[in-house]
Amino acid sequence: MAPKKRKIRVAFKKNRGKRSRAGHELREAIRQDDLDLLTSGERVSGKGNLSRHRTIIAEESEDGQELVVELDVDRERCLAGRVLSIVGAHQCRVQAEEGTVYVCAVRQILRTLSQDARNAVVAGDRVLFEPEPGNQGMIVRVEPRSGILGRGVGRSHQLLVANVDLAVIIIGAVEPHFKPNLIDRFLVSCEKGGVKPIICINKCDLAELPKLLPVVGLYSGLGYQTVLTSAATGFGMKHLADIIRGRQTVFSGQSGVGKSTLLNAIQPELGLVTSHVSLDSGKGRHTTRTAILKQLDQGGWVVDTPGIRQLRLWDVIREEVEGYFVEFRSFVRYCKFPNCMHVNEKQCGIRAAVADGLISAERYSSYQKIISDEIDPD
Repeated sequence: MAPKKRKIRVAFKKNRGKRSRAGHELREAIRQDDLDLLTSGERVSGKGNLSRHRTIIAEESEDGQELVVELDVDRERCLAGRVLSIVGAHQCRVQAEEGTVYVCAVRQILRTLSQDARNAVVAGDRVLFEPEPGNQGMIVRVEPRSGILGRGVGRSHQLLVANVDLAVIIIGAVEPHFKPNLIDRFLVSCEKGGVKPIICINKCDLAELPKLLPVVGLYSGLGYQTVLTSAATGFGMKHLADIIRGRQTVFSGQSGVGKSTLLNAIQPELGLVTSHVSLDSGKGRHTTRTAILKQLDQGGWVVDTPGIRQLRLWDVIREEVEGYFVEFRSFVRYCKFPNCMHVNEKQCGIRAAVADGLISAERYSSYQKIISDEIDPD
């Protein structure tokens, strides 16, 4: 189905001014209790500065995402490129197709259109930009995205990366603290964004491998590809490198699980900064401050993202969460009520399957936390 085009109104210049107050004449009239002292043209409360609006044409995709079409983009003046990283509040590094890297600002109307997002552009975005002297530029269009990974932050949506095929979800075999609920949230976010998840258990040299088999067996049995690695010893590194070869991949997970260390082991020339887990708290230190897109010598691109301790899902309603838990699908038919949320309802097929050991109690606990919007503590 072709995208639908429609007109939308956007606040091109937002009103950031304060409402004007009445001047000294109003104060004097109130003091003398005589409003006749006011001139006929004076307002008790002024309108302040008005927002400037603009009508543009937008394309709406099948999933409802608005894809902006800039009518005044001169394609002959523009270059196509890909966003490598975000620099500051409204600038980013963009690599043109011929390889030159530009530092580009983002056109104001693009920032205004991202009403529900914290960032107008993100690492991995394919963009059109107008080049300027000194390897500077102005991004005038963000191409339609596919394969996105994001999270909810407050009342807005924070995109982590765009246009990726794979998401390697890194967890530590021993440190930082293992969070099954975080893995399950990543899996939901990946399926929502159209990204294939890969579960990677790193730092296996610090753990007893037999103790990891239940986790590997759980997720492998559900159809999720799971790999064991150790960047320190090289265990499993060739397997991981083969998986991401020629693909568009994002590495994500908690701080301190070794995302940057794994990438440096795959390609030492990347030179990504690494750190260690805090001995006091057992938590990872934030070393990677922003998502960084890197090209791999073996083919493909990879994005190293900042560590995430919490992942709040975005645009996922309670009623659809069950569909993202693949093991639930065979047992939903046994629920008495068609709108069963699988929490307190009687004759629930999901709860019965958990009681019989057919569904993991840890996965069911993750489901409960997601539908109640409960986030694990740091």
